[in-house]
Parts: sequence; C-alpha cells; structure tokens
Amino acid sequence: MSASVLIAGIGGQGTVLAAKALSAAALLTGQNVLSAETIGMAQRGGSVVSHVRLGENIYSPLVPKGGADLMIAFDASEAVRASDYLNDKSIVVVNNLVVQPVSASLKGIVFSAANMIEALKKRTKNVFVVDSSEPLKKIGSPKALNMLLLGAALLKGRSISVLPKLDDTLLALKGLVKPDFIEMNEKALRYFAAEKEN
Repeated sequence: MSASVLIAGIGGQGTVLAAKALSAAALLTGQNVLSAETIGMAQRGGSVVSHVRLGENIYSPLVPKGGADLMIAFDASEAVRASDYLNDKSIVVVNNLVVQPVSASLKGIVFSAANMIEALKKRTKNVFVVDSSEPLKKIGSPKALNMLLLGAALLKGRSISVLPKLDDTLLALKGLVKPDFIEMNEKALRYFAAEKEN
C-alpha cells in the first residue's frame, strides 16, 4: 500500500512545514517516504507545492499527474492550479480562502473561493472545505493554519491506511518546531478531532 499526497499553497503559509511533519510522522511509523517541493519565484506570495509519497513501491518523490490520493490546499485557487494531480477518487481538504493574485487584482479580476471549490468538485466528489477563520481565532494564531489543515486531512484521509495518526504527527512535530510553539500547533492539529469528540 502506498499514498501520494500533494500540499498546495502560497509562500509563507507553512506548506513546507506541513510536508515535513507528515514525512517525519510517516518515518516514525516505519513507512518509506520520498518528498520534494516546487517553490514559486517569491518567498511570500509565490505558489508552493509539496509532494509527499509514502508506503511501498515508490520510486520518485513527485506525484504523477492524476495520481494524488490526498490534496491539502491552503488556498482554493492554488488547489485549482494543482488540480491536474487529482483523479475522481482523490480526497481534497481545501481552505475556503483565496489570496487574490497581484496580477488578477491589477486587472480588476476577483478570484472567488466558491467558484474555485465548484471547479474542484468537477474533478472529485471528495472535496472537504475548511472554514479556517473561526478555528484560528480560537487557537490564537493564523500561523497555525498548516497544522489545522493537516489535522483535518489526516481525519478525512483515514481510509488511506499508510497515513500517520495524529499522535505520531504530533510526536514528529516536536522535533521540527521550537518548544514555545508546540502547544499552539497541537491545538491546531487536534482541533477537528476534539470537535468531533464533543
């Protein structure tokens, strides 16, 4: 069994840390892992796509077009930009946010999250939309977006047996972030699991 995960977002949103946490957690559980990033021209504001492949019989770190089992999208427009990687069985966990591209703003074009999400639903029926604004207020920081979406994706992707569990991901995360940020990240990672229990 293997899984191909694509994490799409914009520079500065924490996509690379989410990919590292997922990879490290999979390694803790004994999975083979290959990963790679394609990073846009700007550190902040450019497209960032991380590829994480785990399990048996994986020979390349790059997810093939149409080969994503799971997509975690920090921005709805970035999900659409990377939608060639989806197939009709792909699971998509997408933030309902759209950061307006500068080029579109200059032309007076408005990117709509609803339109982007509708386009994703034409690719796969397994689209789960996360409204991140309220959870991030409760957690106390917009910087926790990456762990909030990763936690949601691990719950929605439970059918993908090689994905790590929340506890393993938290353990891996402790080796990746400063101790001062562990509590915030744990709250974000467990946010939807805790809501489900209540």
